[in-house]
Amino acid sequence: MVTATRIGGPCQAWPEDSAFIREVLDRIGDKWSVLIISTLGGGPLRYSELHSIIPGISQRMLTQTLKNLERDGLVTRTPYAEVPPRVEYELTDLGRSLLDAVMAMAGWAAAHHSEIAGNRAASELTGVGRGKAPVSAPAG
Repeated sequence: MVTATRIGGPCQAWPEDSAFIREVLDRIGDKWSVLIISTLGGGPLRYSELHSIIPGISQRMLTQTLKNLERDGLVTRTPYAEVPPRVEYELTDLGRSLLDAVMAMAGWAAAHHSEIAGNRAASELTGVGRGKAPVSAPAG
């Protein structure tokens, strides 16, 4: 006998849209999307400015993430016919509507940095959740 799958979490309120909700959350919850959206919250920036401001992002990931955010209507790309060519990226109204949530997530990460770092260090020592035996000193 097959039992029906129970939908929970935010998808429970919109079961017909659950796949799309997961897809959108995957996009806007991605670390590079969060950092790009929050950085563009200060106003339009050129590609090179974004690349230098966001620590650790590769050119490939910046390009890919900007294209995806533009496709979803969160960011606009405006090329200017100048020499040398100039392109600016800016949040759309839809992107700006996401800014408070993105900044709240980034703020939460910053506020809990020490606690999470401590938990990670403790987990490495104890193997929490993996059945790892505690590290003991060698006999000698």
